Amino acid sequence: MIEVEITDDMMNAARKKAQEMGLLNNSILRSAGSVAGFLGEQVVLSIVGGEWANTYDYDLISDKGNKIDVKTKQTTVKPLPYYAASVANFNTKQMCDYYAFVRVHKNFSTAWYMGAMPKQKYYELSTFMKKGDVDPDNNFKVRADCHNLSYSELKEFDI
Repeated sequence: MIEVEITDDMMNAARKKAQEMGLLNNSILRSAGSVAGFLGEQVVLSIVGGEWANTYDYDLISDKGNKIDVKTKQTTVKPLPYYAASVANFNTKQMCDYYAFVRVHKNFSTAWYMGAMPKQKYYELSTFMKKGDVDPDNNFKVRADCHNLSYSELKEFDI
């Protein structure tokens, strides 16, 4: 886990992108999380480098040419290793090489890069959960069908 202070440049880029994007299809938080999502992408860019691609299939292209889809959750506390890295079930067909996971504090001051995993390996290790199921690892009731994996399983891959 890498803690990152959110800079004004990151915040401005995220707000601008959220405004351009408008309401996202299948947004679990009905676009309330758009700024946080784009901040997550900025956090990963600050760590792995690359460019912001912002396609349906992936968000970033790393300096090594890998297509990365960033999955961001908002939080009010520093995340713990047993919290879940989640991918909504409707996103399983995205054509990316890696998933990268970020937690952004709701006050947008701090974020945590939780790690990454190759897409195929993620699905091999993750557990499918139906909307309404309670994750036994953290007692969180899932809001949508998803695949969950504890952050402790992620690595800081050189992606």
